[in-house]
Amino acid sequence: MNTKTKPHGLKFLILIILPIIFWACAFPSIKFILEEKHLSYINLTIMRLLVVCISFLIFIALQRKRFNPLQKKDIIPIFLLGFFGIVGYHLGLNYGEQFVSAGAASLIIATIPVLVTILSILYLKEKVTIKQVIGILLSLSGVVIISILGTANATIEINYIYGALGVFFAALMGAVYTILGKKMLERYSALSLTAYAMLLGSIGLIPLINNELITEVSNLPVMAWFALIFLGLFSTIISYTLWYVALETRDATEISSYLYAIPVLSTILSYFLIGEIITIFFILGGIFVITGLLLVNSKKSPRNLPLLRSKKKQST
Repeated sequence: MNTKTKPHGLKFLILIILPIIFWACAFPSIKFILEEKHLSYINLTIMRLLVVCISFLIFIALQRKRFNPLQKKDIIPIFLLGFFGIVGYHLGLNYGEQFVSAGAASLIIATIPVLVTILSILYLKEKVTIKQVIGILLSLSGVVIISILGTANATIEINYIYGALGVFFAALMGAVYTILGKKMLERYSALSLTAYAMLLGSIGLIPLINNELITEVSNLPVMAWFALIFLGLFSTIISYTLWYVALETRDATEISSYLYAIPVLSTILSYFLIGEIITIFFILGGIFVITGLLLVNSKKSPRNLPLLRSKKKQST
């Protein structure tokens, strides 16, 4: 095992803060594209992952040494992992953001560590503490509050409920990815697994390509292209790469607390960028979610964002 030199000062701030900002900006960017009807939620998924796949292929070609060789026996498992954990995640998130606010979506997605804990209890037979049980109940209660009362002049509209369920489905797929990808991390680095899962999983989107995609893409305005490229390049490739480097140089427990800033920052950005209204019930639900997350992750190795976990003290 190699001893890594810990980055300090400006370098460390760049490694940590840029991914947090880019991930927070992703939610209002998605909302902008969908609300203006520039792309359907399916075509947004296809185009974002197309940008991601092209970027990853270039990255792999230029930095081959950073990636573990893909083993033939893992192609089908990684395809399934990527299709459900990545394609399913993005389809659910994009579908949901048609109806729920970007801030609400970011808070629901933030419950992935809670869902990972629940799945670990159910399928991996991990022990749970009273503190974690309270955290799970608080976070899920927060999701319910946000899903039902999180918008201005809230009424229980069926589309809004479906939207919240769509985002919750995305969070569940992110949690499933984390659990099922755990064994893969014995053979692949987090960056390698992320790249291969995205590349192979995206193949499952090919049957969804149709003439509507060509029509929508040909009519995309400049701002929509900017948002799309931002989502694929900055919120995905650059963010996960920087976070991967940070995780290799410092312990996950040392930097994971920064992740709690994502839904807060996303809500603030959504207010200023796309004019989303922040209600008292939204704030209450957000407090429940984040407090629950803190309880669930207290005194244990934290789970990171969907699509990325790091092996501790990984040798290169």
